[in-house]
Amino acid sequence: MKKQKEEKKKKSLTREILEWILTIVVAIAIALPIRAFGFELVRVDGESMDNTLANGEIMFVTKYDYASTWLSFPWQDDESKEKATRITTGGNRQRFDVVICRYPGRGDTNFVKRVVGLPGDTIEIRDGYLYINGDRYEEPYISDEYRSGRLNTFGPYTVPAGEYFVMGDHRNNSNDSRSQGAISRDMIIGHVRTVLYPFSGVRGIE
Repeated sequence: MKKQKEEKKKKSLTREILEWILTIVVAIAIALPIRAFGFELVRVDGESMDNTLANGEIMFVTKYDYASTWLSFPWQDDESKEKATRITTGGNRQRFDVVICRYPGRGDTNFVKRVVGLPGDTIEIRDGYLYINGDRYEEPYISDEYRSGRLNTFGPYTVPAGEYFVMGDHRNNSNDSRSQGAISRDMIIGHVRTVLYPFSGVRGIE
């Protein structure tokens, strides 16, 4: 009788473990497509998007409108990640969208920037002000104090076909297309929509 109870207990424990493993596998199977093609939460790291986004804030990033999913694994090196197959979905990026993107040579490191130049645009910065195809854009989201410094004279630069010019809103403290060059469509992996955390700072992003 005692042996039967021990065997029953052992079978019960084995079944419980298998159920937990199955639950985890199912959860991952559901979560991965959502993260790849639906939406994702991304943490801001750095100050290059001040004052639009602050370091440490958590953003809601959509993928269903446009995205590029890299079919790579976290343990791969940067070179392998960049050679991985990419699935690009969705419509066109709009000028001034805030996006999550990547740069050549940086693996799957995420950057948050603003799309300012579309394919074929000529981009120039004079005295901290953005000119697109010769027209000046005021960009109300840029603080005047961020318009000074050596980074605020640039161009003219014509964005190649199929590529996009991105910049941070903290114009004198941003690693962006002024140094990296324009990025291809499959380097844009999501569209920043909302700040969800901290709760006191919940807001939409324009």
